[in-house]
Amino acid sequence: MSDQRVEETRGRPCPLCGASMARRHCKYVCPEHGVVYDCSDTFW
Repeated sequence: MSDQRVEETRGRPCPLCGASMARRHCKYVCPEHGVVYDCSDTFW
């Protein structure tokens, strides 16, 4: 049985629209714009 839990923490606002983004693993996902930041972004 594989454990595929998705870590999701809401709160950080999207810099494009201000919507609350979800954190999934090392990505921040906006409900409107999709992935906005991920762990390869050094400026975040």
